[in-house]
This record gives sequence, structure tokens and C-alpha cells, in this order.
Amino acid sequence: MFLIKTCLVVVLQICITNVIHVSSQNNTTITAAPPTGATAAPTAAPGTGVPVVTATTHAPENESEEREIEYEGYDGWYNNRAAPDWGAADTQLLRRLPPAYGDGVYEPSGSMRPNPIDIATATMEGETGMPSYGNRTALLVFFGQQVVEEILDAQRQGCPPEYFNIKIPVNDDRYNPNKRDDLYMPFVRSRYDQRTGFSPNNPRQQLNEITPWLDGGLTYGIAKAWADTLRLFKGGRLAATNDTEAPTGGTAVAGDPAYGMHFPAYNDLRLPMANPPPPRDHYLKPIKRFFKLGNPRGNENPFLLTFGVLWFRYHNYKARQIESVHPTWSDEKIFNEARKWVIAVHQNIVAYQWLPSWLGEDENGTRYGLPTYEGYNPSVHPGIAAVFQSAAMRFGHTLVPPGVFRRNATCYFRMSTIATGAVNEGKHAIRTCNSYWNPQESVLESDIDELLMGMASQITEREDNIITPDLRGFVFGGLDFNRRDLMAVNIQRGRDHGLPDYNTAREEFNLPRITDWTEINPFQCPNGNISADTCWPVRNLMNVYDGNLDDVDIWPAGILETAPTGPGPLFRAIITDQFKRIRDGDRFWFENYKLNKLFTASEIEEIRNITIYDIIMATTNIPPSAIQKNPFFWNTDDPCPQEFQINGSNTDHVEACTPLQTYDYFTESDWSYIFTFVAVGLFLLGTIVVLLMMSRLRQKSLDKQRQKQRKMSVRKAESSDVFIATEWVGKKDGVRNVKVRFIQGKKQLLISSERNKPIRTIDLSLVNKVTFEVSTDKRMKMFLLRVPKEYDLVLKFDNISDRGMFMDKLEKDLGDVGIGREVRTMKEAQIMSSAITREYRQKLLEKFFRVVFGHAFKLDEEGKQVGNVNSNEAKEIITCELTKSEFAEALSMKPNSMFVENMFTLVDKDGNGYISFREFLDMIVIFSKGNAEEKARLMFDMYDVDHSGHMSRSEFHDMIRSLMELANASVAKEEMDTLIDTMFKEAGLSTKNDITFDDFQKLMSDYKDALNYAQLSWDVAGVDLPKPQGVPAARPGTAVKRDNAPTRARKTVIRALQSDKDEKAALRQKRLSEKPGVDVQLTENKAPESSFEKKKTAFIRYIENYRLHIFWVTLYTLVTIGVFAERAYYYSIEREFAGLRRIAGYGVTVTRGAASGMMFTYSCLLVTMCRNIITVLRETILHRFIPFDSNISMHKYIAFLALLMTVMHVIGHAINFYHISTQTPADVTCLFRDFFRQTHVLPTFTYWCWGTITGFTGVLLTLLVIVMYTFATQYSRRHVFKAFWFTHNMYPLLYILMILHGSGRLVQPPFTHFFLLGPAILFTLDKLVSISRNKVEISVIKAELLPSDVTGLEFKRPLNFEYKSGQWVRIACITQGENEYHPFTLTSSPHEDTLTLHIRAVGPWTMNLRKTYDPSVIREHPYPKLHLDGPFGEGHQDWYKYDIAVLVGGGIGVTPFASILKDLVHKSKLGVKLNCKKVYFLWITRTQKHFEWLTDIIREVEEKDEKDLVSVHIFITQFFQKFDLRTTMLYICERHFQKISNRSLFTGLRSITHFGRPQFDTFLSSLEEEHPEASKIGVFSCGPPAMTRNVEAACSLLNKYDGAAFLHHFENF
Repeated sequence: MFLIKTCLVVVLQICITNVIHVSSQNNTTITAAPPTGATAAPTAAPGTGVPVVTATTHAPENESEEREIEYEGYDGWYNNRAAPDWGAADTQLLRRLPPAYGDGVYEPSGSMRPNPIDIATATMEGETGMPSYGNRTALLVFFGQQVVEEILDAQRQGCPPEYFNIKIPVNDDRYNPNKRDDLYMPFVRSRYDQRTGFSPNNPRQQLNEITPWLDGGLTYGIAKAWADTLRLFKGGRLAATNDTEAPTGGTAVAGDPAYGMHFPAYNDLRLPMANPPPPRDHYLKPIKRFFKLGNPRGNENPFLLTFGVLWFRYHNYKARQIESVHPTWSDEKIFNEARKWVIAVHQNIVAYQWLPSWLGEDENGTRYGLPTYEGYNPSVHPGIAAVFQSAAMRFGHTLVPPGVFRRNATCYFRMSTIATGAVNEGKHAIRTCNSYWNPQESVLESDIDELLMGMASQITEREDNIITPDLRGFVFGGLDFNRRDLMAVNIQRGRDHGLPDYNTAREEFNLPRITDWTEINPFQCPNGNISADTCWPVRNLMNVYDGNLDDVDIWPAGILETAPTGPGPLFRAIITDQFKRIRDGDRFWFENYKLNKLFTASEIEEIRNITIYDIIMATTNIPPSAIQKNPFFWNTDDPCPQEFQINGSNTDHVEACTPLQTYDYFTESDWSYIFTFVAVGLFLLGTIVVLLMMSRLRQKSLDKQRQKQRKMSVRKAESSDVFIATEWVGKKDGVRNVKVRFIQGKKQLLISSERNKPIRTIDLSLVNKVTFEVSTDKRMKMFLLRVPKEYDLVLKFDNISDRGMFMDKLEKDLGDVGIGREVRTMKEAQIMSSAITREYRQKLLEKFFRVVFGHAFKLDEEGKQVGNVNSNEAKEIITCELTKSEFAEALSMKPNSMFVENMFTLVDKDGNGYISFREFLDMIVIFSKGNAEEKARLMFDMYDVDHSGHMSRSEFHDMIRSLMELANASVAKEEMDTLIDTMFKEAGLSTKNDITFDDFQKLMSDYKDALNYAQLSWDVAGVDLPKPQGVPAARPGTAVKRDNAPTRARKTVIRALQSDKDEKAALRQKRLSEKPGVDVQLTENKAPESSFEKKKTAFIRYIENYRLHIFWVTLYTLVTIGVFAERAYYYSIEREFAGLRRIAGYGVTVTRGAASGMMFTYSCLLVTMCRNIITVLRETILHRFIPFDSNISMHKYIAFLALLMTVMHVIGHAINFYHISTQTPADVTCLFRDFFRQTHVLPTFTYWCWGTITGFTGVLLTLLVIVMYTFATQYSRRHVFKAFWFTHNMYPLLYILMILHGSGRLVQPPFTHFFLLGPAILFTLDKLVSISRNKVEISVIKAELLPSDVTGLEFKRPLNFEYKSGQWVRIACITQGENEYHPFTLTSSPHEDTLTLHIRAVGPWTMNLRKTYDPSVIREHPYPKLHLDGPFGEGHQDWYKYDIAVLVGGGIGVTPFASILKDLVHKSKLGVKLNCKKVYFLWITRTQKHFEWLTDIIREVEEKDEKDLVSVHIFITQFFQKFDLRTTMLYICERHFQKISNRSLFTGLRSITHFGRPQFDTFLSSLEEEHPEASKIGVFSCGPPAMTRNVEAACSLLNKYDGAAFLHHFENF
């Protein structure tokens, strides 16, 4: 009632205002008409902008009656003003039956029903070729198809696709010849309204994509934009392939060639028409081959296309007719008038001519049809019923013939081939199943005329349950399954749409329930006899459903109702109901002329008199007598009877249907897929290779440069005795550049490094003959020298000339000393293969030492099996003898040192110049089992050169001097004399010049314990030597109880700490006395007893020390996981049934989560790069909560997470792309709606990866990440820093590509900016600060070239440049590139007026910097200026926050501590109150001569350190461990000298000098007892990674125990 009242109100308004306003832009509104005979000028409808025109009736030429009308729209909207969406395109199918979804909401119905293929096979399979009972023609059938295409299109699959595949039975020979049990016929559920399917009150509702109205959608489309593409915009016509004009002044007459040969224009615009692959050809074809039609499926087959062309021509026929009557009318007016007439004529033919013919007649011969039209009823819903779409209207399938005849007007039936084109060849008809999607072939060959005449003469298939194989088994499908069983699809579609059972449908349409199977078709089952021969379909239906009559699908039961007269009661009722609602609910129905004003009464009568025959006559060249007046039926007297009834099984009638073909959509992707990912993998390997090559090229360049410098220096400073060559050491060790010189006096061949460091000495004094081997190929550059009991020397020279000069000189020198030589020639490869390499000799010596030490230390008894060798090896070992060089190497000493000379002479008892197995063993036994006296005797005998039993003062002096040489220490002669005099004096030997062994023991008496522990340290591979008894290991392998104070007093560093006890005791006592109440007591720490307690304590201490780091790393990791999990959850749960998720499974979950993780982590990297902001923030209270000093470590950790996410993303997409590339084009189009492609082009992997912005940028991003991460390795930074710097500065490109990658919207809308925007702003601001600073040119005041390749720079301090000791800056030298910055730690103190840096030349930039500031290069020119950026903070600047601070510097890593030490002393002198009470500086250096500039700084600190704040310990590592015999002797000398002068014998500093590497755990443990009040001790280290790792290990070890916590901060270089 509401709808009726609403509509009446609207009609009343129309009557009052005489103006119709339409909201739909697709409806053309006509305003009030001008006076009769006048023409209205086009105007615009108020508020719409839509042109309005004046319409006129189709009146005779001399009359015109113009009136106001509203043309029907295209999309169906606003046909019903009260319910504007009723009948609109893309709206829901109507539910005329209650939904019966499996779950009441959306799951398909009939889950327990039989397999659809089994049902179709049981009930619809049979012999074709039986004619229609009522002589219905093929034209009626295919006209019916165009009616369906006019009102219904629900074939498009849902999106995301939901597969409801049909299992193929094992016995189905059509699809399953191999009898497999795992085959399925693809079936995708229909598209539905996404707003439905959420509850039983809102079940899933499918959509009709076109309007249900008979409104010309087949001809014009359902959108004005689509219709406009079809128009010619000239004369109101539709565009044609041949726009031949009619003769001037002519009128439209039937049969005019100007009309008869017109076809719609080709689809050059590529309108989105349906374009499946023709199953006959099984490949996709361009969509441009189709004609442009209103319906996207209008080109499905030649017979449907025939009617599309027919109505296209009829429109142009009417347009020309109207134009001839009204030549002044506009194109728009003519088009709308012609369209109005085409629609009206079509409505009349469908409703009153075709539909009664389709429905059949009753037992009285009265045809069924629509009741008399009673006018428009706005309360009627015209929507297509789901049961009409899924079942009833499919009744026509039983009438479809297996082929269609073509004939001409003389009744000649044309022969056809599978592709037509033959004359008098082929078959009698066009095979239906082979013509799908190849419609133009037959249409263009014979025009539509022959097809229309053929269809008019052809009797269709019988009205029964038998379906032609062209539909039941060979209808078209996709490439993957190009033939399908349409009958099984019909059944499955009904279940997909949730249709109820057959009896429920009958009840809803007021039909009685079927209680007996035979009631389904009384005609086939007369008298209720289920056993009757003709009742086999019903009987099979009963059997396949197991006799359950209440759960039968509507389609199979409904088709079995079919009677000779037409559809059975259920389908007839459904069809009648549908067309009645379409007619009665249509406001623009042609008979509703009194309301819609479209036509006059006379025009209505004219329309009612137009038949399909009239349309055919008007649009073709068919003679009037060549076709019957009612082509829907063929009667006996009608022209041209068919030759025979076509039988689809008879191959004489038609061709056989091409068989099922399948297709793997990955076929065209396989090679590109493999190539892409293999290429990425190879790119990774290639990048690594490029890195290694660049490193090698750089090394070669440096080698050449150094070689050139060497040659120049050799020519200038040395004699011609020195030759430069490349030594081939072995396959593993490669080559090295060496200098070779023969020393005639010693009969030695000396091989040294480029820097003149001795590498090897070959002693020739004991040989009579040597062997030369020279190469005869490869430019003859190789030379081999073979000396008995030595490994071979293999040299490569730059050219044959250099080799010749060397050989000539060597032969002359050898001849001069009486050494013969034998020369052999061979190929270079032979020389290298036969050479006795250092590696081979080393393996022999390893066995030698293993056996010797096994005998000496009884290692076999401990189960080490070091002496387990076979007889051949034993013989080789026994006969092996050590050269002096090998003996020295085993002691880690120089062969020419006095210690080695004397020791070697002492051990070589037979004096043959070599140490035999027995001689070496005898010596080792002394050190393994001997007491202090025996070891002292050994030292005495070594330096008692003449073996007189006495050692002179000069010999004692030589002994001490030789030990000094071992440490590379230089001591003035006066200091040495003072030392020796003091030692003799304290021993009561001051009056003696010669001492006996007893006197020597007196000198050593105070150090008897040390000598007792002393042994020789052996650098022997493969042998794990035991410690001397009583000597603790450097660091215990497992946590043990800490030694008590007396025990630890024996250890190296504790001795060092206590060595100056006497000197500082008074000062320390004075300080303690000034602070009453302070009582320093030493307590013993107890280690946890159980292993669990140890681990617990270590864990707790680790948490305490790194709680902030752990918190932030944990928090960041959890946030990253959360970011990952959010997207993963969304695509796993919320989008579980989305298409991409269904296709790729959890792969899309991983990739989406990883993508978000990448966006988050890569964005966060920018925050860690904000150096200026971090430096400022670390001075705020935030430093208590955030470990800003770990920004680099956090940067690396985030980069690791980013790389992890990237790898997951790439691997995930490798899987996803595979899945996507295997999908059907329809599925892919659905999933990726923003990606458009031509329908005949398969979306292969190549397209997705290389043809989309997402894929292409993804590849570029992957390659860029590979390059950046490869060149960010430590190896790259050390060897090709410029490449690291360049690639790491490609990060802007990374972020640009990330943004572009997401902008492709492949899966989701881009939201990279959500993560990137904040960090990018921070980073930009930070960068602007650096830019504003680093563009200022800083003048260099002083430059020095210091030892150890260190360059010292002193430059002006910019205004407002505030920094703290331990901070670092970035500098760029203008002459080396203004934008290439390198970081260095400041060595100046904040109170100084200038800034200083000490830079070691280890790479190209630093080496060039050294050359740049070389005084010989600068001369009188000013120093090149610098750009400065900084300062930046790091952990070392926090030294003052701890009561006790330990600074450990190794190599050039001492630079931050130089600044700290100067700052500490300065503040102490000024009386600044410091938290730090004591600083221990450990300087670890190879010799004190390396970094002598630091010695000056330490000396300055000692002079100014009045409060004893700093304790400096210098460790000279170019020596041996504490309990080595040689070290023991040096300690004895050092202690004596300190007693005399209160300074070190070697450095001249008051600082303590140690020989060997520090035992950090022992040192740190001693600090805990020295400072028991300290709860935390800060340990700061800077130097090589190996050193900082040892410090970290020591801190971790000590943190396992109760006591002070050691917090370690470190930097590596």
C-alpha cells in the first residue's frame, strides 16, 4: 500500500507541474512541449545538466505531434519512483523461495545430495536427434537465449572467488579417461551482494548485473557510457563496420544493400566484453575481434550474435526512417526515438509472441501466456527470481540442437567445416559446441540471412529430459578446463544460490507436493508405472537420490516434468510469474503509454502488429517467401523443410565436439619465474664476487703503488743486492710481496716484507749445492730455490728480465762462497705442484713437535694421543731437523736475535747447524721438569760464550740487551749500566767483573719462585701444552672459586699493582689518614656452588648490567612482532576468505606481515641515523632510560630485523607469485582490480613481476638491498670503504622505491607513509643541522706525520663547538671530496683551544690524507682545509659516571682515552668535583715505539696528576706470556730499574710496563679487592675486535660472582 500511495502522489505531481524530473543521469527528460508544429531547442534539465530534447510520435510525414516524455534509462534506476533500485542493474536476485543454505546463511545447500554429474548422467543422457513435438524451431530457441541475455546476467563469479568444484566420477570417460579419483570440474560460486550473508536474517543474495527490464540492454547496454561507445553520433545510428549512406533522398526499405550488410563496429575500444577462450582453439583471442554490442556476452555463439546484429540493424533502420521523416532533428533525438521503438517492438515480440510459443499449450490447445495487461503496478517487484535464473529459464537447454543449418532462399543448405569457409565440403550444420566464442566466422561468411533461414527451417530438439552433448559435457569453460557439463553446473548453481528442494518450490508456487515419483511426469510414467520403459528418467532420478523425494534438486526434477507441449507445471509457473512481474512493474512498458507518454494509441497498435518476421524482413535481404510468417514454428506448408533431424552423435551430420583440454596457467611463467629468482640469487653471488674483486683490485692497486715506491726507494737508498718479487707461499696462503737479498758474509738469503720486516732467513752456510727451477711458459717469470732441510722458495718476477738479473746475481754470490747449483727448466704448473711449500713443511714440523712434547710432557698418558704416528711418519720425524729459522719461529722470535743464536748454539750439541729430534727433546725436558737452578744454569750457559764457567759483565750486559731486543725496547747505555751496577751491588758482587754460576744465582735469588715457574713459550700448531705446575691459566675455562689474596699475589698483574707498593704506600696511607672512618678491608668472594647457581648469578648480573638495552631491544622486537602480527592476523582471520588469502594460503599472511615489518624497521633506521638529535638527547634525563650510546648497535639490530623481514617478504612473494601465476584470468582480475590487462593476454609471472610497478620496484628493491647489505659488511668497510660509503648512501633510493612499491596497490592501499613520515621528518631536520655545520671550512693549524702511519692534525675549534672528552666527529678533506666524511675520535680535551685528531693510515682515504698533509708535498702551501660535522656522543664519554673507570686501548683505539686522560687531570687540577675516584688506563701496544705521541700525553698526565687519580699500565705485546723465561728476566731488570729511578726502564714513564698480553679477568678481579666499596665498575675499551671480545669475556666471567658489576662499553675499529 505504501508503494501504491507513493506512486499515486508522484503521478499527481506530474499532472500538476507537467514536468517530470528524473534523478538518474541515464534517463533523458523531456520538458513541456512547444506549440504544435514547433521544434524545441535543446535545453538542460534543471539541476541535472542532462540535455533535454522534445520528442515526437512516429507520425506520418505530414503530421507531427510533439509531447513531453521521459525516455527509459539504461541502468534501470528510478523506473519505480517509490523504490528507485527495483529493477536496477547490479542489484539482488529476488527470493521467490525460502533460502536453504547449508548453514542458513551462505553455505551451499544440498550438501548431502548426490554428485551433480551423476544426476545429470542418470537423467539427461540419451540419444539426440529427436524432433520437437510441437515443431518448435531453432530460431525460437536462440531467440530465447537473447531474451535471457536481455534480462539476466548472473554468470560472473564472485570476488573473492569461492570454489565449489564438482568431483568427477571415476567412470566419466569424457573427463576422466585415466580413472583417477582426484579430479574435479572447476565451479566458482556466483557474485553476491557483499552486504548480505551475515546471518539467517540476512542470507547471501546473488546479483543480477543487468536490468530485468526488457529495455534494450542487449542492444544498447546498461550504462549510458557503454551506449555512447556504440553510437555513430550521426543520424541517431549505431556505429557499423560499413557506414554506407542511403541514397540521397531515399527512404529505408527492406532489402536495401546499404542496410543488409551492416554489422556493428568492431570492438577497437576493447570494451570489457566476455572473452573466454574458444574451446575449439583452446587459446585466448583478442577482444577486438568482436562486434560492439550492448550485452557483454552477445558474441558467445553465431546464433546469439545473429539476433544482436538483427536488433542493431533494426535500430539503424528505425533511425533512418525517423531521420527521413524529420530531417531537422538532432542525432540525440533520433537516437532516443529509434531506441524507444526498438525497445517497444522487442517487448511486444517477447511478451506476446515468443513467450506463448515458449510455454506451450494446455490440453485444450490454448497457449499459455501472460494475462491481459491491466496497467503499471508500482508495487510489483520486477527482480529476477533466483529459481528463475538457476533452474526454470534453463528449460531451453533441452531444446538446443547439436548444430544449426544454414540455407539460402532457394532451400540450398550450406555445408560447414569446423571453421566454415568451405564450399560443398564439410558437414551439414554448424556444430554448436565448436562455435562458442568464434561467432564471426559463419556470420561474416553468409551474413545473418542464411543463419536466420536455417534456424527457421530447423526443428529443434524434442521437449524432454535429453540434453544435447554440446551442453551436457561440451559447453565452454576456461583454459584450465575448456569443456564442462552445463547440466551439472545447473544443479550446482542451484545449490550455490541456496535453492530449496523441488517439493518446497512446488508448494511456494501453489502446486501440490509430489508424493510419488511417477507424478513428476505422468506422460513418461503412465498410470504411475515406475517400471515403464519410458519412465527410465524418473526411475534413474529416484535411484540416484536413494528414493528421497524430499531432497531433490529443482533443476533435474523440473526438467523431468517437461511435457510434449513445453515446460512442466513448476517451470511454467516460475517463467510466467517472472515475465508478468517484468511487464507489470515496468513504468516504461510500451502499453503503459497513457502514463509514460511514450506512444500514442495508434502507435501502440502499430507496435502490436510488428512481428519477428517483420523485423527480419526489414533488416535482411531474405525474400518474403523464403521464410515462414511465424519463424518460431515450422509447419508442413512452410518453405524449405530441413534435410533431416540433426543427431549430435552422427558425424555425417556434424563434426564431433573437440575433446576436453586442460591448461597449466604456469606454463608461460616457468622460465621467467626460474630466471628471475635464479638471477636474483646470481646477483647476490655476483655482488659478493664484485666485492671480492674490488677488494682484490684495490689491493693490487695498492701493491702496485707500493711496489713502485719500493723500487724507487730501493734504487735510491739501497744497492743492487735487493730484488723485489712476489713469493708464492702455497695454494691456501697465496702470494705476498717480498724483498730478497743475499748476505755473503753470513751465507744467508734474507726474505723480508715490503717494510723491511724479516719474514724468512735461508741459511746456506751448511749446504754445498742448491737447486734452481725456472719456468719456461707464461712469460717465464717463475723461479724456485730448493735448499736441503728447508721448504722451497718460489718467486715470481714482473718479467723475465728481472728474473734473469736475480739469477745472475744469486749465481755469482753463491759461486763466490763456494756453493754449487743445479738448474732445471719446467712449466710453471709443474714447479708449483712439485714445490715443498711452507704448509707441507709446517705439517711435518707439527708432527715433530707433537711427538717431542708428547714424550716430554707424557701427553699420551693423558689420553691426548699426540704421539700416535705410523712407522713411515715416525721415520720422517726422527730424521727431521730444525733450522735456526724454524727454531726461532717456534719461539716467536727473530732468527738473528742474540737469544736465539745463543740458545740454538747451546742446544745444537753436535754443531751441524740443525737441531735434531733428540737435541730438541733434551732441551724440552729441562723446561718441563727442571727446577729453578737448572733453568738458571741454562740461561748462564747460553751467555757464557766461551764456556769458561764464568760470565763477564759484558756478557751479562749482552744477555740483558738481547732480552731488550726481544721486546723491541731501546734503553740508553747509561741507564743500562746503572741497572747492572745496582743489580751487582744488591747481590754483593759490585767488585767482581766476572761471575760464576753461584754468583748468577745470587743475582736471581729474589726471583727464585718466578724462575721456578718459568719455561719457554712455544708457538706450536696442533699441540696444547700444559701450564707449569702452580701457574694459573689466563682465564679459567669454567667458573671456579676465586683465588684468595695470597694466591692471586703470584699472578702477573697483581704483582704489577703491588710492585710500586713501597713507593706509594706513604701517599696512600696519608690519603687514608685524612679520611677518618674509611677502613679498607679485603674480603673473599664466594662463588656459587652448583652449576645452576652459577648460571643464575650470571643471568641476574647480565640483566643488571644491560637492563636498559634488554628492555629497549625487547620492546622494539615485540613492537616489530606486533606490527607483523597485526597484518598477519588481518589476512589470516579477518580476510580468511578473501581471494588472495584463499589462493596463496598463509603465504600472503607472511608477506603482508613482513611488508609491514619492513616499513616499520626501515623507517626506524632513519631514527638511529639522527646523530645530532641523539647527541643532544643523551645529555638530558632521558639518558637514564635510553642507552643512546648503543645507537649503532641498535641500527645494526634493526637492519638485521629489516633484512629478516625482507627475506621473508621475498621468499613469501616467490611462493605467492607462483600461486598467482597459476590462477585463472578471471580470478586474477578479481583479486587485483587496480591492474588492467588485455583479456587475451594471460597475467603471467612476467607480467606481475616485470609489468607492474609493484613487481618491478620489488625487484629493484631486492637488488638494492642485496647491494647495500653486501657492502655494509665488516669486510667491505675494511677493504672497499668507498664502495660501502657509496652504496650505503643509496638509502634515499631505497625509500623512494618503497613508496613506489606500495603505491601500486597490488594487494592493499599504500600506507608506507604512516611509518615513514615521522622518522623522515626527524632525519631531515637532523640532516639540515649537519649541512648547516659541515659546509664551514676549518683551517688546519698543524699536521704531523707520526710513526706507525699515524697522521696528527690540529685545527681550529669552531665557535660554539662544545664537546665532551671521548666524543667523535666526522671530517671531510676538501681536496679529497667535500662530501666524503669519515668518523674519528677527538684526542684533544674540551678545555683546549684547538681540536686534534690522530688518524692512522689503513685505507685509501686515510692513506691519501697522510699524503695530502705530508710536509714534502705541502711545502710552502697552506694546509688543505676541512669540513667538520659533530660532535657526536658515544659510550666512552660516560667514564666520569663511575666511581672506578677502566680504560682499555689497543692500537689506534687509544685516541678517545687520550682526550679523557687530559680532561680528567685538568678537571682534577681545577678542583672540579668528580664522581670518578680512580681511573685505570691499560695501553696495549705492540711496542712502546708505536704511537709515541701517546707517550707524551701520558707523561703530561703523570706530571699533572697530583692526586694519583690515574694509574697507567702499558702492555708490550711483542713478547711472551708472564711465566716465560725471557719475560721473567725482563721483569727482574724492570723492577731493579724502577727501584732506582721510579720510572720504567723501557718507556721512561712512571707507568708500569708489562710484557705480554694482559689477563683481563685477573686485572679486573684485583680492582674489586682494591676498591671493595665500588658496586659498579665501568670498563671502556676501544681497539681491535679480538681485544674488545676478550674484555667482554672477562667482564662476563666476573659478573657470574657476587661483588662489583663490570659494565662494559666498547668500540671497534
